[in-house]
Amino acid sequence: MAEHLIALCTVPDRKTAERIAERLVGQRLAACVNILPGLTSVYRWQGEVQRDNELLLVIKTQRACFNALEAAVHRLHPYELPEIVAVPIVTGSRRYLAWITENTGPDATT
Repeated sequence: MAEHLIALCTVPDRKTAERIAERLVGQRLAACVNILPGLTSVYRWQGEVQRDNELLLVIKTQRACFNALEAAVHRLHPYELPEIVAVPIVTGSRRYLAWITENTGPDATT
């Protein structure tokens, strides 16, 4: 079975979230993207502590798609340095993981 990932990406607003999510799913770089509102990020940027309201994208994909997914997010994201991190899915429903595989990558079914 393919190696599956959950990638996380914060975005500044709903419009950006939907644009990125739709592009990733449309290009089969992600099988599903959840958009979670109500996030507050506190972080250091250019020597200053910043605080921003953001949304979180929870992106289900395969490891083989990650490089293209990262490149797409960089193209579509308004931040100079967007958060794009991924963690492996260690285990999960075999049917759900198979669905991720079927809906991502160059071999995805139509």
